[in-house]
Amino acid sequence: MADEQNDPLLNMVHEQGLIDDLQYEEVADEFRRTGTPAFQLLQDAGYLEEDSILEAMANYLATEVVSVKDYEVPKDLLSMIPAQHARAYECIPIGWNGSALRVALAEPLNPMRVDELGYVVKKDIQLVVANPSDIRKAVEKNYGHEDTSGNLGDILKEMGAEADLIVDKPMSGEMDEEAFVAELAEAAPVVRFVNLVLFQAVQDRASDIHFEPFETEFRIRYRVDGALYEMSPPPKHLALPVVSRIKVMANLNISERRLPQDGRINLNLGHRQVDLRVSTLPTQFGESVVLRVLDRSAVNLELESLGLPSYISDYINEAILRPNGIFVVTGPTGSGKTTTLYSCLRKVNTIDSKLLTAEDPVEYDIEGIMQVAVNEALGLTFGKALRSFLRQDPDIIMVGEMRDAETGQIAIQASLTGHLVLSTLHTNDAPGAVTRLIDMGVEPFLISSTLMGVLAQRLVRTICKKCRTPFEPTENQLSLLNLSPHDLGDKMFYYGRGCSACNDSGYKGRKGIFELLVITDAIMQLINERAPTAVIRQKAVELGMITLREDGLRGIFEGDTTVEEVIKYT
Repeated sequence: MADEQNDPLLNMVHEQGLIDDLQYEEVADEFRRTGTPAFQLLQDAGYLEEDSILEAMANYLATEVVSVKDYEVPKDLLSMIPAQHARAYECIPIGWNGSALRVALAEPLNPMRVDELGYVVKKDIQLVVANPSDIRKAVEKNYGHEDTSGNLGDILKEMGAEADLIVDKPMSGEMDEEAFVAELAEAAPVVRFVNLVLFQAVQDRASDIHFEPFETEFRIRYRVDGALYEMSPPPKHLALPVVSRIKVMANLNISERRLPQDGRINLNLGHRQVDLRVSTLPTQFGESVVLRVLDRSAVNLELESLGLPSYISDYINEAILRPNGIFVVTGPTGSGKTTTLYSCLRKVNTIDSKLLTAEDPVEYDIEGIMQVAVNEALGLTFGKALRSFLRQDPDIIMVGEMRDAETGQIAIQASLTGHLVLSTLHTNDAPGAVTRLIDMGVEPFLISSTLMGVLAQRLVRTICKKCRTPFEPTENQLSLLNLSPHDLGDKMFYYGRGCSACNDSGYKGRKGIFELLVITDAIMQLINERAPTAVIRQKAVELGMITLREDGLRGIFEGDTTVEEVIKYT
């Protein structure tokens, strides 16, 4: 049976009987785990040759296989598909069949791609099949390297008059408002504009995309490595069609503009599977929409890839194999807590363990783990989900967040009855998690007997490797870090000058800084005495705890991050 979450090619070769059920399951698991295209996986596993796969696709689509290796696109054809769209859809024009443009597409089995491409080039499309990696090389060769600087500006100019016609079009007598808005959302220029915004944001490694209507402007910003950047703003009157287009893609109610809504968009960008979590919020000038980008190919959920210091990595590897106890990861929103917990779950996700998670919402689907999306509106709270979990015979439970006394109490009860519990909290540092649990109303003796450890973390921006430059820190900078010139020795400080590789920001990518509080006998005693956070912190530092600030200094001295980043986040 076809699975919508799989690569359509895999479903197709299975339906045609070219691979058996066992081979299908094996490749499907690998696809979901790594995101590698089925075209590659089928060959790597030795199940099908490249020629057989291309032939099968061509038969399925009633077309032919062509070779685009070393292909030079004639000039008249090159202009038929603009460069940004050729890259976005990974396609190359190869000729005409009457009035239809013959196009080789890296993902020919994705019907949405074909429809959208037809919208873009305003021609009938006739598909042909070619090796996907040859197509990508041909796109790069004929259209040059990525240069998104002018793309949005160009498309805005190009769609200006066309969009005005669409938006100014009067609503016909028989058409109700919902149908009118739906028609605006499906208008070709609007579809093209939204696709390009999403494509560019994902290309630039954005974690969030913000669509914000104001009184006189419609602003689009996206967040890269924790900082917000603004895109070329579209005309104000495009706010309604653009927001409606996003709501259509996320299967939301486009006529409901007075209440917040949440949804999800699954995008196939080239050979990358990207999930977008959509949140709408009614404001006085229209709906504000924020898309959280969950790029499966960009997130490595292996514990070893988190950049944890070796002493923390060793502790976590040992802690998650214990039969019971609570391990908490703490930090503000967007500090990578969930990624750390998912990585822990991946490590213990074996055939002999039953894993259950309660999340709000489920961020990444992990094969072999029962994941429950909490829904407060329907009455499915963390507390309710946790109560049900205990009747499902789990070994390990992950609670997305301990928000209240009820969740805290049940998590502790689960730990006392022989389950390992992983969870998150919002506190400034690791010792603060203990005080937070006591403030929630959890008894100190229960905390001290179940809590194994607390990991606090932050994400700081890393210096761009292309423009990294050494400098001499000022006395003021050193005093902010509680350092004196004598502490430095021959250690170097670095900053990013700014270059084209990092959009002149001086930063590219992020890394974690960590603080681990291990619950020793001395800390247990302080918990039982309801000691304040400062006292617990002081004792933990005496016992060898490396604080967030100290771990940040490690990042500075290794040339990974800057003084400003460490001061800002610790």
